[in-house]
Amino acid sequence: MMTTKTRESKLSTAFVKLADTLVTEFDVVDLLHWLVERCTEILDTQAGGLMLVDPTGQLQLVASTSEEAELVEIFQLAAGEGPCLDCFYTGIPVTVGNIEIDGGTWPTFSTEALKQGFKSVHATPLRLRGQVIGTMNLFSHQIGALVPEDIAVAQALADVATIGILQERHIRSANVVAEQLQRALDSRILIEQAKGVLAATMNTTMNDAFVIMRTYARDRNLPLRQVAGDVVSGRIDLQNPPRLIGQSPTSQGRGAELPAQIP
Repeated sequence: MMTTKTRESKLSTAFVKLADTLVTEFDVVDLLHWLVERCTEILDTQAGGLMLVDPTGQLQLVASTSEEAELVEIFQLAAGEGPCLDCFYTGIPVTVGNIEIDGGTWPTFSTEALKQGFKSVHATPLRLRGQVIGTMNLFSHQIGALVPEDIAVAQALADVATIGILQERHIRSANVVAEQLQRALDSRILIEQAKGVLAATMNTTMNDAFVIMRTYARDRNLPLRQVAGDVVSGRIDLQNPPRLIGQSPTSQGRGAELPAQIP
């Protein structure tokens, strides 16, 4: 369990990071992955997913922290039912403290969530002034709804992220927002392809392949989309990545290890 001091520190850092998106250039895909990862950590949940509405008005999965969460999200999108969809359509947070008992409204979602080991879920809308552009969904292996304070934290982080995505200086025409969201969807496809390439060439899991790719991108301050494209095209080899300036040969050998925590 995260101590109060550590939680407050991580929460402060998260808000500073999100505030930076209001004044600096940022990559939408990286922001969304970062947001859902940080929320799962701060709110002591085990996995998360983030959906955005595409130019046709349909929700699409653009970020997830694990293959298990991704499968659950895909199943509820295919079925057209689930707490995350309800959250999007109403613009109101949805908490299910016990999926097995309280998930009867969404049988397809509940069956898949329980199959993947999730027992509770909380969905938070990404909204600004009544406009809902997506939903962030946090999954837990434990029974129990988020307390009101945690629900408020999740909503506050989602609200600031939404402001960042829709900030005025990026909205120069009526099509800019749709273009940003479409780029995020295209990036997810590229990232999935890169995960498959790494999993096959490095003989590892899709989850671990994503962590390796994400760590490489963050260590070098590169957009995740760019690294994924380089992996797919063969321009970089993450089994033997180039050494960073100032990095010793000994530490270079640890470049593909999976860190316990991504800063």
